[in-house]
Amino acid sequence: MGQRTRRLRRGRALTTATAAVLVALAVPACSAGAEPSGSGPRSSGTTGSAPSPASSPAEPPSPPPSAYPLSTAPRTVPAVREHHAARGPGWKPAPAARVVVAPADRAALSDEAKLLAGELKLGYAESAEPGPGDVQLALAPKGSGPPESYTLTVEGGRVRITAPDEAGVFYGTRTLKQEIRGAGSAPEGTVEDAPAKPQRGLNLDIARKNFTPAWIENRLREMADLKLNQLGLHFSDDQAFRIQSDTHPEIVSTPHLTKADVRGINALAARLHIAVVPEIDSPGHLGAVLRAHPELQLHDVNGRAVKGAVDIANPASARLVDELLREYLPLFPAGAWHLGADEYQALVVRDPQASFPKLAAAARARYGPTARVQDLATGWLNDRAAVVRPSGKTLKAWNDGFFRGGVATAAPDLQVEYWTGKEIGARPPLEYLSAGRKVVNLNDEYLYYVLGQPNQFTYPTGRRIYEEWTPRVLRGTTAVPARYDPQILGGRLAVWADLAGAQTQDQVAAGIRLPLAALSQKLWDARPPQAPWADFRALADRVGG
Repeated sequence: MGQRTRRLRRGRALTTATAAVLVALAVPACSAGAEPSGSGPRSSGTTGSAPSPASSPAEPPSPPPSAYPLSTAPRTVPAVREHHAARGPGWKPAPAARVVVAPADRAALSDEAKLLAGELKLGYAESAEPGPGDVQLALAPKGSGPPESYTLTVEGGRVRITAPDEAGVFYGTRTLKQEIRGAGSAPEGTVEDAPAKPQRGLNLDIARKNFTPAWIENRLREMADLKLNQLGLHFSDDQAFRIQSDTHPEIVSTPHLTKADVRGINALAARLHIAVVPEIDSPGHLGAVLRAHPELQLHDVNGRAVKGAVDIANPASARLVDELLREYLPLFPAGAWHLGADEYQALVVRDPQASFPKLAAAARARYGPTARVQDLATGWLNDRAAVVRPSGKTLKAWNDGFFRGGVATAAPDLQVEYWTGKEIGARPPLEYLSAGRKVVNLNDEYLYYVLGQPNQFTYPTGRRIYEEWTPRVLRGTTAVPARYDPQILGGRLAVWADLAGAQTQDQVAAGIRLPLAALSQKLWDARPPQAPWADFRALADRVGG
């Protein structure tokens, strides 16, 4: 972050030095109707209001900023990275206050402004000049800070939020919302804030458990307040296929999301600066498709059907999956796509070549005499990537869909979504990182919320994530070396509905609330958290929806 980072660190030192002395002091709120006097926004003159009518007693003048103690950093989830303390009364909403955007920023920021105005019960206006008590949102020049960064200044009875992009302005409004929800007022001074990791979110298995559109939209709102920006939707698995299809209606389960439902979810997500990342998992986890298309089922050398696996030597398997990919690409306008590729059952046996001679023969025909079944699976992954790549979307696949020592190699632009080291043949994270791969953390030791807790899974806790996990802990409990940190793009908490009836939707929402809050903290700020868990949990309860 360069100079911005150095400024942030200097501001943090000032805040930390004063916080211990001042933590018990409440920040008084200013009158939103007060007109600041003096020549500039940092004037040391008094702040007063116009004289009252003769029938009303005169109001005493407000004290000058110098009469106030230095402010302390706002308490939010995730915590702000840096706060430059100042003396002054702070800010709180008042009936006459508004959220304002300049006409030049209207197209970019009116959604953010109207949302905040509704949340804080303020008016909304388009104006180049904020009035007394107003909150001003504005775009800074592009490149003036890192992506999603923002500056929030409380001074002179007003609030100003600026950022080089719309997402940053939005995150500044989330900070202000939490300040008001948690303390009733925003402290004087300036917040300079930016995320440590670009990908932060939740992965949701809607294939094995039906989640209603309203429930999903509530999770989006919760995520947005935590500055999370990615929702993965795993909507195809052995149990069900959960989104309406026009090309293959025969595979769709009941109940399911209609395309209108999905458009509504995507529209809300876009307003909240969340990317919805769809996943049609293949060539495994396709049992719902195979029920309608048994001719595509993979069989072993003894003629036994292999659960959820399509025959990747059969060109018809690729045609069907590609038709689905092309159908859904326009339905999901965000910039990423998950190709799946995990747990293809032909590759979890001791000798895939002996168990699946047809696949082995197809591999040799395509890649030469030394090719194996894993090479055919790699070719399948690359072929599906080639279908999606022209859309410009970032491509993702699970780590156990990448194989070592093959003739075929997975395309270099595929991001590795690392979830496990427990699968047969699973490679440790360093193999991907040392090869230069970008990796996203979905460590099943900390970040897998598996309904019913089968196969030795236990529900993750916010405390364990908060106290033990970092983005560099990709597998088990051991962190990879710090030099690989730039290649780790972030992480997601993952809800998997292995035993779908084990919890209701409401129970899932309650169970993931604190893990999501802890995840947001650890992805927003790479430094160890300052507050102990008990304090963080109390804060999350207070500022949460």
